[in-house]
Amino acid sequence: MLFKKTFTTESDIIKGCLRGERKAQQFLYESYSKKFLAICIRYVKDKDLAEDTMIEGFMKIFEKMPQFESKGSFEGWMKRIMVTQSLLTLRKNKNLNMEVHMEAFLEIEDSSYELNHMEADDLIQLIQELPIGYRTVFNLYAVEGFSHAEIGDLLGITESTSKSQLNRARNVLKQKIADQQSKERRING
Repeated sequence: MLFKKTFTTESDIIKGCLRGERKAQQFLYESYSKKFLAICIRYVKDKDLAEDTMIEGFMKIFEKMPQFESKGSFEGWMKRIMVTQSLLTLRKNKNLNMEVHMEAFLEIEDSSYELNHMEADDLIQLIQELPIGYRTVFNLYAVEGFSHAEIGDLLGITESTSKSQLNRARNVLKQKIADQQSKERRING
């Protein structure tokens, strides 16, 4: 009978990974792969490319694990690597243009909108439809919790550009929500 090693604490997993134990690495991967794939998909819309990005992110996690100093959350540390890897994938594929200039989006009126009838999946879909620069900053700020200074460092843009991109993203989302609700009211009469 083979003894299957189980990892009961985060510290056990980290120690096992640092020793290069495949079981620890597999356990870590299986524990976080779904969550990290969702993060990658938020930035890299193509599912296959997002999966590749996640795998590259895990390789970086294993490679950089000796640098984790147990200051703060291990999951947060890994999540930051996944976000950074997603941004690197966007840059590598030349899909990241932070300076989105779309006149139609600049003239968005401040229409009223409500979220009470909107499902989370609908909101996620609307975020995915944002231009890539807006979507990236929105995700980093509103979902991941990065500051504008951190976003600027990650993306190689100024803090004010980050704020501007977030503001534009919010305005576009407000308009999309209002449009969707207006359409639903017409349909439901």
